[in-house]
Amino acid sequence: MAGSIPQADRSQPIRALVVDDSLFFRTRITRILNADPELQVVGHAADGREAVSQVRALNPDIVTMDVEMPVMDGISAVREIMRLRPTRIIMLSAHTRAGAEATLNALDAGAADFVTKTVFSTDGGMHLVARIKELVGRAPRRATPVAPPAAPAKAPAPSTPVAAAANPIPQRFLAGRQVLAIGASTGGPALIANLLAAVPADFPCPILIAQHMPGTFTECFAARLDRACALSVQEAKPGDVLAPGKVFIAPGGRQTTVGGDAMRAVLTVSDAGDYLYKPSVDVMFTSVAAVFGGSVLALILTGMGSDGVEGGRLLKARGAEIWAQDEASSVVFGMPMVAIKAGIVDRVLSAEELRARLASAG
Repeated sequence: MAGSIPQADRSQPIRALVVDDSLFFRTRITRILNADPELQVVGHAADGREAVSQVRALNPDIVTMDVEMPVMDGISAVREIMRLRPTRIIMLSAHTRAGAEATLNALDAGAADFVTKTVFSTDGGMHLVARIKELVGRAPRRATPVAPPAAPAKAPAPSTPVAAAANPIPQRFLAGRQVLAIGASTGGPALIANLLAAVPADFPCPILIAQHMPGTFTECFAARLDRACALSVQEAKPGDVLAPGKVFIAPGGRQTTVGGDAMRAVLTVSDAGDYLYKPSVDVMFTSVAAVFGGSVLALILTGMGSDGVEGGRLLKARGAEIWAQDEASSVVFGMPMVAIKAGIVDRVLSAEELRARLASAG
């Protein structure tokens, strides 16, 4: 099996392979990418089998991959590419339930990220360009590392108050915590699935998750998680009451907040607010801080951008504990890095360490 590929040469344009059975979309994506001086389309493929061949021949830095194609579909192509030559792959998906299911399968197979094809009509494809630039420059990684364990977390800057490795996590690390709040973006779906699969049925507190994802996708994501773990997982609805044994996924395209009080916390789902991300980790964390104060454990996982740091500041000020995923196991070390640099993170842990801690919390 091929190992991790070298980092892209930053002195050269990002080399992209465009894979789509539609000539219209191949042409459109090519024009969008080539219009940026930092990107260069070096090849095309009309089906998955051709994509595998082109990846081996061209060794691109990034692949944009359609889901539904003849001969070999996008999911099968992702599996084959990740087996033969691990490569950063962004799926281009239809904004439908079927498209969501297929895209989640592709992420499980090793794709790094996805965008819906609606972005071409809403922003001219600039969102796709931004995603490509964020991903390239890092070797492709599984969002849920298998053996061997990920390397220990890198030591933070001296000004960052992160607990040292010599300070072990208490066995009863959830003692006094009333909720587990999780925020993630790029690379999050596969990691969250891996973490929740390890959580025991007697986990002592409810779990709230804000994962950057469109609405149709969060509904499918919640259903998949519910089938795969011991806890009850559902997409959050207005009026849902937080309780141990339940996991709530914030719906895409809307904001999920917590109201009421710590004895009977109730979810609100609305379109309120002008925020870059819907769902927003900051919005969710802020409401959790208002209701639960310091009795919160928050996880800031892989993802681009800085969502979670402002809400994390409020949580930290109220005495909550915050853990961040380490760089080695992150698909994109954006959100965790910003939180670490802000000095709000108590511990930096690998994906495997996070999984092990949650598994021991029953």
